[in-house]
Order: sequence, then structure tokens, then C-alpha cells
Amino acid sequence: MRAVLLGPPGAGKGTQAVKLVEKYGVPQISTGDIFRANIKEGTELGKKAQEYTNSGRLVPDELVVELVKDRLMQDDCKNGYLLDGFPRTIFQAEELDKFLAEQGQKLDAVINFDIEGEVLIERLTGRRLCKDCGASYHIKFSPPKKEGVCDRCGGALEQRKDDTRETATDRLKVYEESTAPLIGYYSKTGALKNFDADQDKDVVFAEIVAEIGE
Repeated sequence: MRAVLLGPPGAGKGTQAVKLVEKYGVPQISTGDIFRANIKEGTELGKKAQEYTNSGRLVPDELVVELVKDRLMQDDCKNGYLLDGFPRTIFQAEELDKFLAEQGQKLDAVINFDIEGEVLIERLTGRRLCKDCGASYHIKFSPPKKEGVCDRCGGALEQRKDDTRETATDRLKVYEESTAPLIGYYSKTGALKNFDADQDKDVVFAEIVAEIGE
């Protein structure tokens, strides 16, 4: 399976990624992980990326593409992979398609999590994390037994600074402006598969597997 995950923050990409990786036995690949691995190993690409991150600048599309292509050539990707957070732009999508064509390959699916903005804001603003052990809760969907207290360790539950309504709204706006155009791109290629993310996570997973195949 060679697939891309698309969807706004809070749509459930992370939850489904874990289940898909286990189901299909392929690595989950994110640009963040690639950057950290190359920087840690001191590769030439890693050194270039670090120059940008150290100065607070965005890593250019061209360098991001080279880092991803290098990662996809590694042995654990021979039977497929799940791309999470790449591509983020039309340029990156086009370069990925070119790379795959050169390898005689193509994407099996672009898994798009479709969900309304107001539902996402409810999901994001309702999240709570234990400040001691990091356990995650949601005040509506998975609340703790005692309000504000972690079931696991008894620590206090807190809302992350980036989970406020204002920040969540800004994050969704950035997504719509930068990443949502990819939906149109992949619709034209025929790779896009839309899934209603406002359902139980197991229902969503079952629908993805039914679409992609065993």
C-alpha cells in the first residue's frame, strides 16, 4: 500500500495512521521524522535542513522533496508506506508523482478525512492532557472519571495552548489555504478517496480498508 493521508487538524489522521500501519505492515512517514533523522545522522540533506530550521525559516519545497524521495528509497518502503504531512503543496504533489512514475509506481490512494469545521473546533478545544503522564482525554468524547483529574495517575488535566478556539480556528484557516487545494489536485488524478471523519473511528477504519482492500 502506498497512500497519502489528507485532512485538517483534529480529523483523526493520527488515530487512523496507527491502525493502518498495523494492518498493512508499512511505515508511517512524516516530514518531521525525516528532518530529525537526517539532522541526527548528519547527512548532507540534514545539514541543509538544519540551516533553515536553526534560523527559523521554512525548509524549501525542493529540499523537502529531496528528503522524502531519499526516505522512500529505503528498504522498509519496498512494500509501501503511509505519507502523513506530505505533500503539503501542489508542487510537492507533482514532484511525488514524477518520482513514483520514474519508479514505475503510483499511489494506491489519497485518504481524505472529510469533516465540518465546527466539529473540528469542538474536537480540538475539548482535548485535555495530563501534565504529569501525558494521557489524553476529551471532555465530551472520552472524559476522565473525575473532571480535571487523570484516571491513570491522578495528575491535573490541562488544555494545550494551541487547543483554544482562536488557535484552532487559525490552524484550520492555514490548512484551507495551503493544503486543501491538494484535494482538487488528487480529484483530477483519480487517487482521492473521501471518508466521513465524523463517525466512530472503527467505522472510518473499516470503510478505508474496504476501499483500499485487504
